Amino acid sequence: LFFFGRGGGGGVGGGLFFFFFFVSSSSSGFCFFFSEVMDDNNLNDEIDRLSNELLEKSDLLRSMRRGEAERCDSAAIASAKMEVKDLNRRLGSLLRRRDAGVDKDEGVFDRVGTESLMKRRFFVTPSFEIYGGIAGLYDYGPPGCSVKSNLVQVWKNHFVVQESMLEIEGTCLTPEPVLKASGHVDRFTDLMVKDTETQECYRADHILKAQLEKIIDDAATAEDRKEDAEGVLAVLDELDADDMDDAIKTWDVRATETGNKLSAAFPFNLMFGTQIGPSGLVKGFLRPETAQGIFVNFKRLLDFNGSRLPFACAQIGLSFRNEIAPRAGLLRVREFMQAEIEHFVHPQKKNHAKFDSVKDYSLALFPRRQQLTTRTTVQTTIGDAVANGIIDNETLAFYIARTSMFCEKVGLNKDHIRFREHLENEMAHYATECWDLEVNCSHGWIECAGLADRSCYDLQSHSESSKIELSAREIYSEVKTVEYLKALPNKGVMGKEFKKDAQLVMKALESMSEDKVASTQSQFDSGAESVSVEVADGRSFSVTKDMISYEKAIKKESGMNYYPSVIEPSFGVGRILYCIFEHSYYVREGDDEARGVLRFPPIVAPIKAAVLPLSKNEVFNPIATRVGQALGACGLIYRIDDTGASIGKRYARFDELGTPFGITVDFDSVNDSTVTLRERDSMRQVRGDIDGIVQSIFSMVSGTSSWSDVETIFPSFSAAEE
Repeated sequence: LFFFGRGGGGGVGGGLFFFFFFVSSSSSGFCFFFSEVMDDNNLNDEIDRLSNELLEKSDLLRSMRRGEAERCDSAAIASAKMEVKDLNRRLGSLLRRRDAGVDKDEGVFDRVGTESLMKRRFFVTPSFEIYGGIAGLYDYGPPGCSVKSNLVQVWKNHFVVQESMLEIEGTCLTPEPVLKASGHVDRFTDLMVKDTETQECYRADHILKAQLEKIIDDAATAEDRKEDAEGVLAVLDELDADDMDDAIKTWDVRATETGNKLSAAFPFNLMFGTQIGPSGLVKGFLRPETAQGIFVNFKRLLDFNGSRLPFACAQIGLSFRNEIAPRAGLLRVREFMQAEIEHFVHPQKKNHAKFDSVKDYSLALFPRRQQLTTRTTVQTTIGDAVANGIIDNETLAFYIARTSMFCEKVGLNKDHIRFREHLENEMAHYATECWDLEVNCSHGWIECAGLADRSCYDLQSHSESSKIELSAREIYSEVKTVEYLKALPNKGVMGKEFKKDAQLVMKALESMSEDKVASTQSQFDSGAESVSVEVADGRSFSVTKDMISYEKAIKKESGMNYYPSVIEPSFGVGRILYCIFEHSYYVREGDDEARGVLRFPPIVAPIKAAVLPLSKNEVFNPIATRVGQALGACGLIYRIDDTGASIGKRYARFDELGTPFGITVDFDSVNDSTVTLRERDSMRQVRGDIDGIVQSIFSMVSGTSSWSDVETIFPSFSAAEE
C-alpha cells in the first residue's frame, strides 16, 4: 500500500513524504518503511536518530543473547531481533539515498588488465575450456599453482608453525548425519529461479538486485519509483520465497540472456550430494566446509593434546558449494580451497597467552557502531579495541591481528583491508561475535576470511546427534560446594501418560544439564504448555508443566565438564589470491609498449629468480647452469631463459610473472664468475659473485633482508635501458 502527502514545518522535515506498507503472506507481521524527500540536513538527522535507536536495540539484543537482560527467553529474543531487522531496513534505505551521489573509488584497480594477464600467462584458466568450460570451475596453470602453493605455505608457517597448532587432513566426503547435525542439510540454501523457456538458473536475490540497481541508476526513472526500488534493496536479504516472487513480478525481472519470464523462487541446497558405496544406501555430500572434520575429531585431538585447553587445530583442503550462477571469476567458485582454524577455549577464559605480542598492532576496524553512523573505519590498536569493548575477547582479537599481519606479508595493501563486525541481524543464532576480513578490489569490498566466536554450538550439536560426549573437563584446585537447579519429575502423572516409557523420560530429566533444566523452566515461565525432552533412544516426548517441578540443590564438585567455545578464523584461499593479483598488478610504461607487472612479495612469487644469458652464445651456458644449480640447492625456483629476445623483453616477460629478481650472465661473468642482480620494481642492479648473489636472494625471499640491504653489500651496476 502506498500513501503520499506533504509535511508541515514540524516533525523530521517539511518536505514531501510517503509511506510503504509491505504485507507478507508468509509472516505474521508486516514491514514498514518511511521515506521522505528531504534536504541533506533533515536526512542526516533522521539517519542519526535511526542509528542511535538501532544501536540501543542491538545492544539489548546482544545482552539478551548473553543472558544478561531482564528477559532472555526465545520469544523475547525473536521479537527483539525483528525490531533490529526492521530498523536496519529503514536505516539501510536512508543510507543508500544519502550515498547515491557519492563518487565511487574507481580506477584504483585494473580488473581487465589483471584478468587478461592472469589468463594470458596461464596463472588460471576456465576448466575444460576446449569443451566450452563450466562456470565456477578453474584450473591453475604452472605459475598460478606455484603462487597458490606459496600462499598456503606462508599461511601454514604464519599460523600452524608459529602458533604451535595441531593439524589434520579430513576426507572431502561427508555422511549426511554429520551435516544434518551441523545444520547444513536444512539451512544451507539460496533461493533460485529459472528461465521458464531455457531452464537457465539464476540466484534470485542477485538477479533482482541487478534489476533494481539498473532502475535506480537510470536517469529516466521517476523519483518515487527509485524510492520504491531502494526500499526493496534494503530488505533484499530478508525476503522469503513468497516475498521474492512478489518482488520479481512487481519489478518485471526477466532472464538476463533471453528476456524470458522467470519461474517461482524455491530454495536450492548448495551442497553436492552423492552416494557412498556401491549400494547407494549411504547418502553423503562433498563437504561444504572443512571445519566439521575438526569438530568430529575433537575427542581425539583433546587426548592427543594431553586433555589440555586451550588448543587450536588447523585444516587446509578443498570444499565444494554448488553455486547457482557463479559469475565473479575466482571470487565465486564451486570448488575452492579453505584454510580454517578451530581454537578451543574455556567459555569463561578467552584470554590469550600471546596477546601482549600484538596489543600495540594498529589496524582498521569497521565496528557495527560506525557502520550505522559515520560509515568510516576506526584506526586503533588491537589492545585498545579489547580495552574499549570493540572486540569482545583477547583470543578473537589476537587472531584478527595475526590475520592482518598475514595479509601484509602476502602482498595485500593494508590501506585496502579492513575488519568489519557483523551487525546483530547478520549474526548466526549460535555466534556471540563475528568479524570479516574484507579486502577492497575492483569488485568492491570482498569478504576473504571470517573470524567468529561460535560459542559451544558445534561440539554440543555433534554430541547430541552422535550420542558421544565431546566435552572437556576442568579440575578444581580444591573441592567446591555449588548450588544447582534440579528437575523433579512427577512420577504419578508421567506414569499415567507415558506408561512403559516413563522411566526413559525420567532418566532423561535426571541426566539433563543445568542449562537445559533452566531452559525448560524458562519456557514454562514464558507460557509454554509443554517442552520436548529427548530420551536415550532418540525419541522425543512432550512434557507438560504438571509433570515437572524445580528446586535448588547442593552438591560437591572436584571439577566440571563443559563444552569449549570455538574461535574460528576461516580463510578463502582463492579469494585472497585474486585480491593479491589485483593489489600487485600495475603497468610500467616502456619505450615501445606498456608492460604489465605483478608486484608479488618474493615469498609468494611463483619464480624467485630468472637467469638470463646475455645472448644465445654457448659460452654463457656453463655459468647459467652453475647459477641455476646454486639457486636450486637453496630451494629457490628459477627459470633459465636463453631465447634470442632482447634482455629487456625477457625481463618484461618475467615481470609479468611477478619474478622479483633477474640474474644476467654476460662476458664478464665468463671471466670472473660475477653476475648482475636486478630488482623487479626499482629496476636497479648490483653486481657480485655468484654465491653471494644467490645467498642474498635466499635472504630476501625468506624475509631476513631487503633489497636496500643488498645494495649496501654489492656495488651498483648500470646497464643499457630495458
